[in-house]
Amino acid sequence: MADRTELLEAALDSLPEGIALIGAEGKVALWNRLAEAITGYASADLLSRAVPEALALSGPWPDGPDPCAESPEGRSVLVHLGHKLGHNVPVAMRTLVLRDGLGKRIGTAVVFHPVESLDALPHGEHSEDSGAEADLVEFEVRLESALEDFQEGGESFGVLWITVDQAHELRKTHGVKACESMLAKVERALANGLRPADEIGRWGDDEFLVISHERTAEMLAAHAQVLAGLARTADFRWWGDRISLTVSIGAAQAEGNESLANLLERARVAMHSSFHAGGNQITPAPGGQVCSPS
Repeated sequence: MADRTELLEAALDSLPEGIALIGAEGKVALWNRLAEAITGYASADLLSRAVPEALALSGPWPDGPDPCAESPEGRSVLVHLGHKLGHNVPVAMRTLVLRDGLGKRIGTAVVFHPVESLDALPHGEHSEDSGAEADLVEFEVRLESALEDFQEGGESFGVLWITVDQAHELRKTHGVKACESMLAKVERALANGLRPADEIGRWGDDEFLVISHERTAEMLAAHAQVLAGLARTADFRWWGDRISLTVSIGAAQAEGNESLANLLERARVAMHSSFHAGGNQITPAPGGQVCSPS
């Protein structure tokens, strides 16, 4: 009969994420098969050795990258790992300090997967030279972290997909600079309607996404109404012209074990319903499966 160590290794090898267990002294105690595939480093390369500096090229830690440190607020963060062949691999990583029954630190668990797995998520259109790609990746990681937390019994949340109804026309008639100035003003106005735990990010050239920690779909729609009102009060002027602003919003509350892609697609479809109905509207997204499971 297999001992507990063999069972643990087999269980961790079966998981769809890279897993590393690092002892209190900073040496690798376990490196599962997906961690090998993601980094190119075999378990035999690393076991009982200190974590190579190349494995954490960048991260959120104030004193430099440290895969043994606990993730800020226990959330997934974007880190670039060094592959054995020399290239960088962007991953969503979260870490957890492990302690014994007396509270003494005995090691760290590190869980990670490539952010390329998020590439198929629905986004708004964005220009290749807009510089938005890095921001999109960062926000994708925060979205996935919120969904992971919810599906593990944490706080409920939903997403609000927001487009400014006048953005496309303003971009054509007044130019990119005017449109970007307007969008910055709208983003500041929307941010005034968020609570500390909520987040807003650009989700395309003319679109925003809000992570809203409401408990129900009805409360999420009410929050969207507040944000729509704030957008209408954003006083935007360009070369003396006062331009009235409105937004179209799709509101989707996270459900059960749905994928992030499905949640976002529900919000996107609802936003387009608002926009094509004449704008300045909020459409709650119906529940259920929209995207085919990958």
